[in-house]
Amino acid sequence: MFKKICASFTLVLASFAFVATAHADHHGMKKDIVDVAASNGSFNTLVAAVKAAGLVDTLKGDGPFTVFAPTDEAFAKLPEGTVEMLLKPENKDKLVSILTYHVVAGKVMAADVVKLDSAETVQGQKVMITVKDGAVQVDNANVVMTDVKASNGVIHVIDSVIMPK
Repeated sequence: MFKKICASFTLVLASFAFVATAHADHHGMKKDIVDVAASNGSFNTLVAAVKAAGLVDTLKGDGPFTVFAPTDEAFAKLPEGTVEMLLKPENKDKLVSILTYHVVAGKVMAADVVKLDSAETVQGQKVMITVKDGAVQVDNANVVMTDVKASNGVIHVIDSVIMPK
């Protein structure tokens, strides 16, 4: 009888663990990079650009990826009409180049980023990383939030759109 109760108790605990995991997945604990960005509300332009570039499936993939994600305000700093121009189908290659310049293969947490002076992007070029008085810059963009975790990597929020050379 004791073994039966223990087995039943174990089964109940396993069920609770499964429900808790499913609940966590539903409420953002296991969202991928695209889902985290889309649900945040500060990355509407980035998400629209990722969709226009056809990169959604890639950034929903296994990764891991490190994304230096510009906010909507960062995109607003670009010259007037730039975002609209980039979102046109005929400019898809340029948009892909810019967006993949914001992505580094692997999961590079903030504690590791500050030890680097550059990082190779998925686009193929390197971004320059500088640390001064505890502030981190990627190219000339300030990192304003770090280590936003996703199921397939990490996001570091930046205040400017960085452009490949």
